[in-house]
Formats: sequence, structure tokens, C-alpha cells
Amino acid sequence: MQLGDAETVNFPDNSFDAIVVGFGVRNFENLEKGLTNLNRVLKPGGKIVILEFSYPRAFPIKQLYNFYFTYWTPFIGKIFSKDTRAYSYLQESVKAFPNNEKFVDVMNKCGFKNSSFQTLSLGVAAIYEAGK
Repeated sequence: MQLGDAETVNFPDNSFDAIVVGFGVRNFENLEKGLTNLNRVLKPGGKIVILEFSYPRAFPIKQLYNFYFTYWTPFIGKIFSKDTRAYSYLQESVKAFPNNEKFVDVMNKCGFKNSSFQTLSLGVAAIYEAGK
């Protein structure tokens, strides 16, 4: 186990056969720098899989999700965590994240190959896959 972040991960080039990230990429301080560094440590022929929140597009899921995320999530979060900001940040980070095709474009820009995505849970999440 090693403490670090994706932008400065301290491993040699081509160290890993696979990289898996769950609900963390949208929190990278510099998305392109973090992804480029992950690509650096991935072996040729290796694969990266990222599970991340997404934003639904279809009516009425989009409207229900927006209402839930805007009002209900911060309310429930405040009850359990006593921190209003923590759960309002979640909505802000999901809305700001370049999801679906836009994130695939970012992955390609960072050197990944054959990048693709599949939406899950009516568009609430997505799995992104790419190779090196």
C-alpha cells in the first residue's frame, strides 16, 4: 500500500497490467494530468476501467435525478454526516465532470486507445474502458 495521488503516482513506467478506479476520477485536481500519469504506469496492452457517476439524459429520469441530487441528497447527507457541503459537493462534481463521449475524448487525448463507455442505472453511472 502506498499513499499518493494519480497525478504523482510513484511507480515506474509500464508497471501495471490493469488499473481500476471507482468513483474517484472526477475528484482529480487535474484530470488530464492524472489520466496521463495513469497511462504512463499502464503496460502496453494493459487496460483501464473506470466506474464514475454520470448524468442521465432521458426524460423523466434526468428531471427526477436532478431533483433528487439537488434537494434530497444534501438533506439526507446533512442528517447523517452533519456536513451540508459534503453532499452538495457531490452534485457539483458530477455535473462538472465531462461524462460519456466527452470523457472518452479526454481519455483519448491522454493517450488511451479504444476508449469506450457504457451507461448503467438509467444513466446515473458509467463504466469507461480503454487500453494502452
